Amino acid sequence: QVQLVESGGNLVQPGGSLRLSCAFSGFNLDYWAIGWFRQAPGKEREGVSCLISSEGATYYADSVKGRFTISKDNTQNTVYLQMNVLQPEDTAIYYCAADPDQIRSRLLRPLDWDYWGQGTQVTVSS
Repeated sequence: QVQLVESGGNLVQPGGSLRLSCAFSGFNLDYWAIGWFRQAPGKEREGVSCLISSEGATYYADSVKGRFTISKDNTQNTVYLQMNVLQPEDTAIYYCAADPDQIRSRLLRPLDWDYWGQGTQVTVSS
């Protein structure tokens, strides 16, 4: 059974940093894609970043390139999203997702991903 549990969301001031964690189980990350998505109030869910372990590749939305970094800890079955230089427009619920289709997953389209966590709230405000 696939399980994804996010943590680390919080209230942070503009320019600050946060690290989100996604503890996963039920699949082998060597053969699956794992990613982060977000949904702001009144907006559609959007892709933020994903990791394709079999390729050693990471993908990012243009809006977060250079500020966010996705990484993994295989020993802990955890994936992280380090978020730096946070801005108010980064405010959203952040979701961790996983999917066995590593080809389509790199496009970061939410509808392509089959397994989701419950989300963690990130609020950027002074």
